[in-house]
Amino acid sequence: MDELSPKRKRILDFIASFFERKGYAPSVRDIVKNCDISSASIAQYHLNVLEKQGHIRREPETPRSISLTHKRQTEAAVPLLGSISAGEPIPVPTEDTWHTVALDMVDVPAKFLPPGAQAYALRVKGTSMIDALVDDGDIVVLEATSTADDGQMVAAWLTDRQEATLKRLYWEPGRIRLQPANRNMAPIYVEPDKIQVQGRVIAVLRRVKQEKAGAYTEGGAL
Repeated sequence: MDELSPKRKRILDFIASFFERKGYAPSVRDIVKNCDISSASIAQYHLNVLEKQGHIRREPETPRSISLTHKRQTEAAVPLLGSISAGEPIPVPTEDTWHTVALDMVDVPAKFLPPGAQAYALRVKGTSMIDALVDDGDIVVLEATSTADDGQMVAAWLTDRQEATLKRLYWEPGRIRLQPANRNMAPIYVEPDKIQVQGRVIAVLRRVKQEKAGAYTEGGAL
């Protein structure tokens, strides 16, 4: 890699620090504000040079998609697509709750991702999976798949209701049980032809509430 100028080293250090504190990439506006840069266009110029030199990677037309190449062997960036309910189901897809374009990119330990997996992340709303250590505000990382084994935690789309929910899936005679992990909540029963699995949970990024708002820690793979 080419030698860094003082300005680009400051930008790279800020990106690394931002990842450490927030768990996702800074925006161009964040870089302008914190790296003593006069405009977004100049920040973009420096980012283009850093990318050309091999210090960072970016996804075209995806906001907050900067990732550091030196983390490539230990971390992977996955798109945060929106929110999913872990209480009562919420309607999806809508512009506010389900996005085909990433809202953010989230760094996930590469060891959590199966080889070749297409992964995405959703922010959890609700507490129906609290006994499975998935709380309101946590981020779940899912492997995009249309199948799931008995007992796996999945994002399930209920086609007759046009709603999605996060639950454990169990096969029963003539029906599927979507089981919450909260003793105060009842399971949801659906016919097999009225449910679509949209992904299975493979990792949880847990909010550390006693720290700064927005701080996340590794929750582990499932």
